[in-house]
Amino acid sequence: MISENSKDLKFVGMYEDITKRKEEKKEKRRLEDRLRQARRMEALGTLAGGVAHDLNNVLGGIVSYPELLLMKLPEDSPLRKPISTIQKSGEKAAAIVQDMLTLARRGVITTEVVKLNDIVSEYFKTPEYEKLKSFHPHVKIETNLEESLLNIMGSPVHLSKTVMNVISNAAEAMPDGGRIIVSTQNQYISEPVKGYDDIKEGDYVTLTVSDTGIGIPAEDMEKIFEPFYTKKVMGRSGTGLGMTVVWGTVKDHNGYIDVESAEGKGTTFTFYFPVTREESAKDKSLITIEDYMGNGESVLIVDDIEEQRELASVMLKKLGYSVTSVSSGEEAVEYMKDHSADLLILDMIMNPGIDGLETYKRITKLHPGQKAIIASGFSESERVKQAQKLGAGEYVKKPYLLKKIGAAVRTELAKPRVPKNKD
Repeated sequence: MISENSKDLKFVGMYEDITKRKEEKKEKRRLEDRLRQARRMEALGTLAGGVAHDLNNVLGGIVSYPELLLMKLPEDSPLRKPISTIQKSGEKAAAIVQDMLTLARRGVITTEVVKLNDIVSEYFKTPEYEKLKSFHPHVKIETNLEESLLNIMGSPVHLSKTVMNVISNAAEAMPDGGRIIVSTQNQYISEPVKGYDDIKEGDYVTLTVSDTGIGIPAEDMEKIFEPFYTKKVMGRSGTGLGMTVVWGTVKDHNGYIDVESAEGKGTTFTFYFPVTREESAKDKSLITIEDYMGNGESVLIVDDIEEQRELASVMLKKLGYSVTSVSSGEEAVEYMKDHSADLLILDMIMNPGIDGLETYKRITKLHPGQKAIIASGFSESERVKQAQKLGAGEYVKKPYLLKKIGAAVRTELAKPRVPKNKD
């Protein structure tokens, strides 16, 4: 605007600070990306979980019968080597199935008090680590483990696999060699942190794995935990599920992930696991088959797969139990109307008909305090927890191993029979 005397020049205008609006829009886009990723992982997990359940039933005989055969063969039998090969191949296949269940995030994790430093240290004594060094002789690994590290609740098996997969992933990112630093520390988060994951306030034990490798392009950061997103050499380094299994394991442990990477400089993965104030139990002493032999106790096996019923029956009879088996939950309920059993072994998923949880509910109405263990190749965690809340005991993952099922049965039978209050 110009005044009448043309000397004074004035401007009239408006402005609006849109910084907050832009930040809100950016945050909305980030949350939408997270939601899309979660939906993709859920869909892939559903597929993987269904396939894993069926494969576990198929693998039952391949893993379990060799164990029984080897117990009967003399040490100098020429059949021992090929049968052992069959058994080991089956166990490897079962491990892949377990990866698929972790991907599905429906593998029921047995948790205990864990010292993460022990998990890390034990990895460097494994054949897998020796194999890694042979493939990557120019990769140097350093550790910096906090001495007074707090405990966490978790599954040692799954956490060990997480350590193995993350270190393997780091080594693969350095084809010409480099350095990996593995560190642990106690960390208190005083207020929520927004990163790759949104980390809530609390006490955590962190595992950090840093490498000086090729880094991750910014456009690929959202894909790194998706199945088959890998730069690895297939056949040498695995199936392409490694980092997806890491993601599933961390989430199953109520943990968080943060990732920092720069192309040409390297990548740092940090995993946050909630602290527990519980103390770790003393190391379990080694036990032999005699330690979980039965004394004629009655066991009712409930499973819709004939081969699984037969296999469990053979194993438990060998351990000295009196075994009966039925093919459905409905049959089990009818049987228990006129009979009793010291222990039930329940498959959680049985088609058609009622599942293991509903079967157990109906039987506990007939026999309050009925002892049971859950055995399945795949099961929804919530259904298992509901059954355990009603009084069911341990969860035994198929395929069956003689020592595994024997120890679970012996442990459950040793517990006092106490009827659960119905909520």
